[in-house]
Amino acid sequence: MTVTTDEYRRLTRRLNDLEDKEALRALLIHGWRALDRRDWDTWSACWAEDAVLEFGPWEEIHGREAIRNTVAAAEAPYPSMQHHLLNMQFDVAGDRATGIGYMWFVAVTGPGRTASPYAMGGPYDWEFRRAPGGWLLTRQRLGVRWTQGEDTVRAFE
Repeated sequence: MTVTTDEYRRLTRRLNDLEDKEALRALLIHGWRALDRRDWDTWSACWAEDAVLEFGPWEEIHGREAIRNTVAAAEAPYPSMQHHLLNMQFDVAGDRATGIGYMWFVAVTGPGRTASPYAMGGPYDWEFRRAPGGWLLTRQRLGVRWTQGEDTVRAFE
């Protein structure tokens, strides 16, 4: 079978698109697993220096360090937590990309409270930029659509 130049170019574009989408998914999964371990260096390395975080209860947060410090302070009181990323979808356009997904956050609010954890969920909306070392998150919008249980820590108000 002979492949034409046009077919080869189309195949190469499709393969590059799939590789970029997998790299975006891997970036988020790698970063959010680090978030659960409180590995702030790994998590914050997923963000561009000029990134913006928009989160329902908070004002916009500008810059990698400000995002790191705000999230680290908010999540510090929880003895244990898990961030679930669900139904992720990405669109790539050259060195820029966008993505959507859902968050399902579950946290233990205090010692001995594992039987009734606090949970919340909502939509993610991401923007990314390709950098020399790979993709970076440039903007994240996160909305809270539901909560369950009692957040005795009240970190997300």
